[in-house]
Amino acid sequence: MTDIVNVTANVSSRINLMRIVLISGIVFVHIPFDTDSSPFNGAYGLFDWLRVFLRDSVFRVGVPCLSVISGYLLFRNGAALDYGRTIRRKTRTVLLPFLLWNSAFFLFVLILQNNGVGDGYLPDLTNVSPRTLATLLFATEGAPIDLPLYFLRDLFVCILLSPLLAMFIRRYPMPTLVFLLLLAALPISLGIVLRNSILFSFSFGIYLSLHRIDLTILDRYAAFIGAAFLGLAALWTTVAYMTAPEPPAWLEFSRDMMVLAGIPGFWALSAILIKSKPGQRLAETGSLSFWIFCAHHPALLTLWILWNRTGADLYPVFYLLAAAITLTVLPLTNGMARYALPSFYNLLTGSRTRRLAETLAVDGRRVTSE
Repeated sequence: MTDIVNVTANVSSRINLMRIVLISGIVFVHIPFDTDSSPFNGAYGLFDWLRVFLRDSVFRVGVPCLSVISGYLLFRNGAALDYGRTIRRKTRTVLLPFLLWNSAFFLFVLILQNNGVGDGYLPDLTNVSPRTLATLLFATEGAPIDLPLYFLRDLFVCILLSPLLAMFIRRYPMPTLVFLLLLAALPISLGIVLRNSILFSFSFGIYLSLHRIDLTILDRYAAFIGAAFLGLAALWTTVAYMTAPEPPAWLEFSRDMMVLAGIPGFWALSAILIKSKPGQRLAETGSLSFWIFCAHHPALLTLWILWNRTGADLYPVFYLLAAAITLTVLPLTNGMARYALPSFYNLLTGSRTRRLAETLAVDGRRVTSE
């Protein structure tokens, strides 16, 4: 059980491909809207159905998939983890970027609010309690001010717990995974992670590494598995759309289960996409995915504030513009920061560019550890 996992060129490329595709999809999850422009109002018909499909269904699998990847790569060298070295490295690659990006957005919002801009979009930072302030800055009890960054906070907690999780996964794999799956489905706050589901997905990644599961074993069925996941996501979307605004209680539970089913679903899709030239180019985008993940929420909120100040009312125009601008501007700023301010860029991206030369190389391919 302590053998090094054989991360092949195909697997490493698919991991990198999944990162950029899923994180780009997370952009659609976080495109802002208000009560009047909710997709569940049905004002724009098929367009609203598509918004629910992207936001509430298919790309909700993004964080679970990223968690599986992190758990898998953390133990790719076997169970003998150098805990002290790992924590020091993950502090630099996970915790420090969380603090830098979240603090920068906090200051940005504070400046906006002091100038009378952005009121009502986020909590009034000049009148929050110390407890709320701690949460907004450090995600102590809830989501940080840069909402998607809760994932980095929870990921770091999972890394702190990784030796314990690995011990149970190695000795009692199925009971541990079943227990964590039930924990993910139940509305119980553990007080250590903000989303219980990350414990299951991260541990599932550990399981794949420690038990040396062949990740390509289902590739022959990739088309069927991928299509089944997309069909399931479309079915859930249709039920959610038709039963809004008061969907049945079981629907939320079923989405959580569907999202977890999306882990093999998206992995199957990656087997198909990696064979295409666009897929291969996306797999080589490196630290861009992390940059988009950290920067997309501030960008989207800024666009939403600007849009509302114009007084325009056609929400589909904003939706399409927000997605297009965000997914165009962020790659440009990523390249500019990388070449103009390389040292600062390394801090913001957790030294991912620098570590590219130090990561696992297999058949000329490389894959970073988170």
